[in-house]
Amino acid sequence: MKEEKIENIQKKLELITGKWWFFLIFILIQFIIPPYASKGYKLAEQGMVIGEILDHPIAHNYTKLYPVFKIIPIILVISIFFLRNKVTRLFSFYAAISYVLFAFLQNIAVTEKYGLGIVTINFLMFLVVAALWFWEVIARKNDFTPRKQQFWKYWVVPFAFLAFWYPVNMNTLRPDFNPLYLFTNMAGLAFCMMTPVYLGILTLFYPRVNIATLRVTSLVGIIIALYNIMAIFPYLRVLWWNGVLHIPLLAISIYALVLSLQKIPVEETRGD
Repeated sequence: MKEEKIENIQKKLELITGKWWFFLIFILIQFIIPPYASKGYKLAEQGMVIGEILDHPIAHNYTKLYPVFKIIPIILVISIFFLRNKVTRLFSFYAAISYVLFAFLQNIAVTEKYGLGIVTINFLMFLVVAALWFWEVIARKNDFTPRKQQFWKYWVVPFAFLAFWYPVNMNTLRPDFNPLYLFTNMAGLAFCMMTPVYLGILTLFYPRVNIATLRVTSLVGIIIALYNIMAIFPYLRVLWWNGVLHIPLLAISIYALVLSLQKIPVEETRGD
């Protein structure tokens, strides 16, 4: 694809994703796209269907792959700070593949009561995010060239690290800071735990990043974070730690969205 055409598409994406009606569409579709269940369900059961799917996603069938999807991100993040722009496309491609996997593995389940179930709205939003990351593979707007940042902007690092670590005992749902979880748990295949990592990295190199990708990813991140917090709140006594571990998603997503909506001076978008 010619560079001029890529640039035109990028400008249109940034323009469209910055419109008020774009945000309104994302809000409205939350109420008009119901979950799917092959055995059917009553309207009043919609929340139960979603809960059943999210509690028994097909991701649980691939526990042997969890370490793979923890080690690869670690290698990629380390590579960014040594190889810089030599790995930008690989990083974006891996992020895109991740969001496709999140869509299928986290939002689809086969349950005894409802049969094949799909949390349709999550599935579609995750694929939209994946599409924007695939676009970045082509557009190559992410520039990981070293640049000075104010120290306070690194607040995202410990938050993203906590999300990626996901230090929770899955049997008791209580804090468990076992360092092995950095390499073994399912966080690498979870939207809520990996999105803070992807967004955190983009914020550290802002504004020389793909603004459309940053904006849409953070918007969906906020929506999913709010869903999780609302779902956890009634069971706060038991799930309080899981609620804490979703704070990075909400905080970094809000921060990234605010950044994506700022007007960037022309000189800030140019290389050194």
